[in-house]
Amino acid sequence: MFRRFYEYMKDYRRFGLYACLCVGFEVVFELIIPLVMADIIDIGVATGNRAYIVEKGVQMCILALLSLGLGMLYSRFAALCGQGLGAEIRKAEYAKIQSFSFSNTDHFTTSSLVTRLTSDVTVIQNAVTTGLRPLVRAPIMMLTALFLSFAINARLAVIFLIAAPLLGAALFYIISHVRPLYGRMQRAIDMVNRIVQENLTAIRVVKAYVREDYEKEKFDHVNMELQTVSERAFGLACMNMPAMQYVMYGTILAILWFGGNLIYVNGMEVGDLTGFLSYVLQVLNSLMMISNVFMMLTRSMASGRRILEVLDEEIDIKDEASGNLSVERGDVVFDHVSFKYKEDAKEFVLSDVDLHIRPGQTVGIIGGTGSAKSTLVQLIPRLYEATAGTVYLDGHPVKEYSLKHLRDAVAMVLQKNTLFSGTIEENLRWGKEDATQEEMETACKIAGAHEFVERFPDGYSTYLEQGGVNLSGGQKQRLCIARAILKNPKILILDDSTSAVDTATEAGIREGLKSMLPDMTKIIIAQRISSVSHADQIVIMDDGKVHAVGTHEELLASDSIYQEIYHSQQEGVGL
Repeated sequence: MFRRFYEYMKDYRRFGLYACLCVGFEVVFELIIPLVMADIIDIGVATGNRAYIVEKGVQMCILALLSLGLGMLYSRFAALCGQGLGAEIRKAEYAKIQSFSFSNTDHFTTSSLVTRLTSDVTVIQNAVTTGLRPLVRAPIMMLTALFLSFAINARLAVIFLIAAPLLGAALFYIISHVRPLYGRMQRAIDMVNRIVQENLTAIRVVKAYVREDYEKEKFDHVNMELQTVSERAFGLACMNMPAMQYVMYGTILAILWFGGNLIYVNGMEVGDLTGFLSYVLQVLNSLMMISNVFMMLTRSMASGRRILEVLDEEIDIKDEASGNLSVERGDVVFDHVSFKYKEDAKEFVLSDVDLHIRPGQTVGIIGGTGSAKSTLVQLIPRLYEATAGTVYLDGHPVKEYSLKHLRDAVAMVLQKNTLFSGTIEENLRWGKEDATQEEMETACKIAGAHEFVERFPDGYSTYLEQGGVNLSGGQKQRLCIARAILKNPKILILDDSTSAVDTATEAGIREGLKSMLPDMTKIIIAQRISSVSHADQIVIMDDGKVHAVGTHEELLASDSIYQEIYHSQQEGVGL
C-alpha cells in the first residue's frame, strides 16, 4: 500500500528528503547538548571554572538555535511534501472517477466518494506532514541515546531491556483494538455525508411534507454513531500516552534509585547521572514518537484501503477503438441486445432487443414505468455496456468508436436535468466551447429557450445558482436541450426531457427540431403519446422487450398496449 502512495509523491520526493535531512541534523545537535551539559557540571561547576561554563553555555545556545532553524525548515519541506502528495492522490482519484461508467459509479455512494476524496486523503497527507519528523527522528535519537547511555553506564542502561517490552506490549494491545475502529469511523463519516447530501438535495420535498423532525432524527442517529465510534477509537488511541508516561516515570524512578546508589558508592558521577537521565528521556520520548507514528499509520492504512478501492476499481467500459472511425449518418441497430446491471443478477433488464433506427428519423419510445426505455438508449453512447448482443452505429459496433468521438456524436438530455453554477452562456458552452453568440441563440430558439432568456435583465450572462434552482423545471429542460443541440450531434436523445413544458412549447420544440435539424437522428422517450405521435416510428417497450413498432396510426389501430395508453390519456384530457 505504502509503495503505491509513494509513486504519487514523485514530484515531491525531494522535499521529503530535505525534511528527513533536517530532522537528522536536528537530532544530532540535540544529542550533543546533554554531553555539553555533563561537561559543565563535572568540569565547570566542579572546578569553579566560570569561563568554561560560559563557553559551554554558548555552545549549547548555538546548538539549540541550529536545532530550531532546522525544525523550521523541516516544517516547510514536510508541508510541501504532504500537501503535494494529497493533491496528487486527489487528482488521480478524481480522474479515475471521471473514467467510471454508470455501473462503476453504482458500486459507490456519492457521499462515500466525496469522503474518499476529502477526509481519507486528508488523513494520508497529515500522516506525511506530521509523521516524517518522528519517523526519522525517533529511531536516530533512540539508537544514539541508547548507545550513549550504555557508554555512560552499561549496568544502569539494562533497565531499558525491561521497560521496552512493557511498552511494546501496551502498544500492540492498543493498535490491535483501534485499527478496526478507524475503518468504522470513516464509514460513519460516509453515512453523515449521505444524510446531509440527501437532505440538502431534497430540501423542498422535506419542507413540503413537513419532515424536518424526521430528518433531524435520521441525522442524530448517524451523528451519534460517528460520535460513539470516534470516542471509542480516540479513547483507545489516547491510552497510548498514559501507558508511555507510566513506563517513562517508572524507568526514571528506577534509574534515580539505582543511580543514586552508584553515586553513593562512587560508581558514578553526578554529571554522568544527569546526562544519563537526559538520554533516558530522549529514549522514552523516541518510543512515544514511534508509538504515535504507529497510531497514525494505523489510521492512514484504513483510509488508504478506501482510496485504493476507488483507484483499483476495474473500468468495465474501456476505450478499445484502434481506428479513426467517425459517425457520419446516425444509423442505429440493436442486434439481439440484452442487458443486466450486475453479472450475477437473475433477470435481464433488456431481453433480446432487435431494432433499427434509420438516419434522420424521429423515433419515439414509449412504455410503462420500469420498461427499460432509458436503459435502452444509454447503450448507444456506451454509458452502459450491452451484456449480450451488439449495438451498431453506421454499421460498426459502438466499441469500434473512440469513447470521446462516440459521446460527442450522441447527445443525451437525461431525465434528471443538470445545470452547473455559472452563467447561462457558460452552461451552454458545455455543448460547444467555442460557440458564437449567434449559435447559442439559434440553439435556444430551437429549444424554445431564447424567449425567456431574453427577458432576463442580464440575458445570456444571467448567473445560475447550483443546480439552476433560480429557474423553473421547464426552463431548465429547455436550456439542457439547447446545450445538447449546440453540440450538433448526429444523434439526439431526449429522455423524457419535455415533461415539464406545456404542450404548445413542446410542439414548438418538435417543429424546430424537424425544420432546423432534418438530418439529425432524433430519439424521443416520453410518457405522453402527444410527445411522440408525430414520430416516423414509435417503439413500445414492455418489461424490457420491444413489444411493437409502428406509426401512431398503425399502433392505434392494432396494438392493445398503445390503445390503452392513448385512451387513458384522452380521458385525462377530457377531465
